[in-house]
Amino acid sequence: MKFLCRIYKEYVEKKQKKHIKGRNERMFRKNKLGEMILAVTLILCITVTGCSTGGKTSTSNKEIKTSYNPGPEPKTLTPQMSNTIPEMIIEMALFEGLTRLDMNNVPQPAIAEKIDVSADALKYTFHLRDSKFSNGDPLTAEDFKFSWMYAMDPVNAAEYAYQIADYIKGGAAYNAKTGKAEDVGIKVIDPKILEVTLENPTPYFLALTAFPTYFPVDRKVVEANQDWNLKTETFVSNGPFKMISWAHNDKIVVVKNDNYWDAKSVKITELTFNLIEDTKAALTAYEAGQVDGVDSVPADDIQRLLKSGDLKVAPQLGTYFYAFNVTKKPFDMPEVRQALTLAIDRKKIIDTVAQTNEKPAFALTPNGINDADPRKQFRDVGGDYFTEDLAKAKQLLSEAGFPDGKGFPEIKILFNSNPNNEKIATIIQDMWSKNLGIQAALRQEEGKVYIESLHKHDYDVARVWWNGDYLDPMTFLDIFKTGGGNNVTGWANQQYDTLISNAKENTDPQARMQQLHDAEKILMTEMPVMPIYYPNLVYTSKVYVKDVIHSPLGMVDFKTATVEK
Repeated sequence: MKFLCRIYKEYVEKKQKKHIKGRNERMFRKNKLGEMILAVTLILCITVTGCSTGGKTSTSNKEIKTSYNPGPEPKTLTPQMSNTIPEMIIEMALFEGLTRLDMNNVPQPAIAEKIDVSADALKYTFHLRDSKFSNGDPLTAEDFKFSWMYAMDPVNAAEYAYQIADYIKGGAAYNAKTGKAEDVGIKVIDPKILEVTLENPTPYFLALTAFPTYFPVDRKVVEANQDWNLKTETFVSNGPFKMISWAHNDKIVVVKNDNYWDAKSVKITELTFNLIEDTKAALTAYEAGQVDGVDSVPADDIQRLLKSGDLKVAPQLGTYFYAFNVTKKPFDMPEVRQALTLAIDRKKIIDTVAQTNEKPAFALTPNGINDADPRKQFRDVGGDYFTEDLAKAKQLLSEAGFPDGKGFPEIKILFNSNPNNEKIATIIQDMWSKNLGIQAALRQEEGKVYIESLHKHDYDVARVWWNGDYLDPMTFLDIFKTGGGNNVTGWANQQYDTLISNAKENTDPQARMQQLHDAEKILMTEMPVMPIYYPNLVYTSKVYVKDVIHSPLGMVDFKTATVEK
């Protein structure tokens, strides 16, 4: 095992020197599918001990406590039903999947001790290690199958159902009510062996198995109590930490889970997740020493925090955009959506609100993802799909029947409670008024209500921030398939759907990437969304909190974190 570890490290180092820079180092660089599977197989043959990158080992029994503010009260902590970053940050501490992403976003063995991949890359056999849930129940292959089927069950209407259903054989048909559960390609060979058959080879499948939707829940607990996830006394998980208290809209406290298979690597004995939605209040708590880190800060404080060194800035794989409710007039007209998109000044928004050298977005998919040629970025190959052009915006609006904004109904801009979102909405409100003669009003809602409004299409134009779930353009583009669980726009385009589906089936990297470029071009032509900018990862953290992984995917991992005062 150590020999394989050394070979893999040499392989990675060689490729990194040639192609990879900064925090965006990634696996899956080769064009040929066989070479990608070889790299994955090498990683997953390595024992965790052999490739350990953890922090300092503590032999002390002293209490090590820290706290973090990920954001508002989660609407759920059932992994199969969640879809927001704050929820997933908490779930990352409480649960663990077959794999876990390391600091370079490479999937490493977790609950799966060994993984076999068939020559055609369609069949994955996961050999589970001895592990338990926090209540002492053994974790088996049946729990994984139950959890994944729960996510795909159309009765549950999981917004992330496609994250599993689109990849596992028979999953999409089952989720669409056109197939049977017994035909889904998930097979329990025995309590320690799970066999998964994919519809098509998927180079990033092992990264998906580290994603919360793929986390296991305790089948026995869930079937006995459908409200198991609402109270501390009944909450059961399998990750580095377990829940000991949940004061709703206040805080969640978790402690080291002694039943976790890798408990020896967990140094934090108690971790508090503060649930402060108001970023100003969260920052005040941070500066008062009441919380050790916050996931977002108000624009008014950014420059001060940069000067003090409290603000951390790192790359992020995300896009801040506005979604149009295309089921509602006049947003059903592409010309209207295009006019609104071309009539704003993105640099002003960045300079006024973001303030950490973000890039304006003239397409949906951000930088940080390789194209078929690993020497090139998908964004660079695709380029910009539009430019800011006030004259053209006015022309489009006139063609839509609203010359100089006459007759255009007032727009209500929906956003979740956050002063930065409000500032951006205010700036755009002013730009649309001055540039197009269109009036807009601001509509602010608390987190859970805002999410409900989005999915009910109860809005005109809404603020959305999408973080990539894995390192492929698909993570940004497949959300806009017709009827997709996270497609809050109501937009549908058959040609787009076909391109996305074909790209998921295509094993030719060059042809596959071209299909994704073609799909993005359709999206950016019809513009059900208005890209604004590509955010950086911005957070605060006390200097004595060490070895926390802040991923460009938006996740925060405390498994190997410690406190050194």
